[in-house]
Amino acid sequence: MTSPDLTRIAWNDAGLAPVIVQQHDTRDVLMLAWMDAEALQRTLTGGRAVYWSRSRQEYWRKGDTSGNTQRVVSVALDCDADTILLQVDQQGPACHTGTSTCFDGRELGFAPVQEEV
Repeated sequence: MTSPDLTRIAWNDAGLAPVIVQQHDTRDVLMLAWMDAEALQRTLTGGRAVYWSRSRQEYWRKGDTSGNTQRVVSVALDCDADTILLQVDQQGPACHTGTSTCFDGRELGFAPVQEEV
């Protein structure tokens, strides 16, 4: 098996790429995180999601503290190769607040604008 070509990824100026994390079977968006090349390599070789913490400046593997693990099912790039889509099998809540996703109950109250015909 050949290693993926990580040079294809358009890392930002900090050497990071955003990662959209999605439950593989329901397609629910679970969270947004960040990876650098090392975090992605650890994820690809270990089979569990590893991210880069911008606030703590360290790697963290999802579930090592909480027990709420993410087993990686697939990894893809978007059309610009600057965003990673990680499809996972989430065990337990994805959010550190204990909710199933990091997007539960935080709607901005947007009301669609009616287009004039």
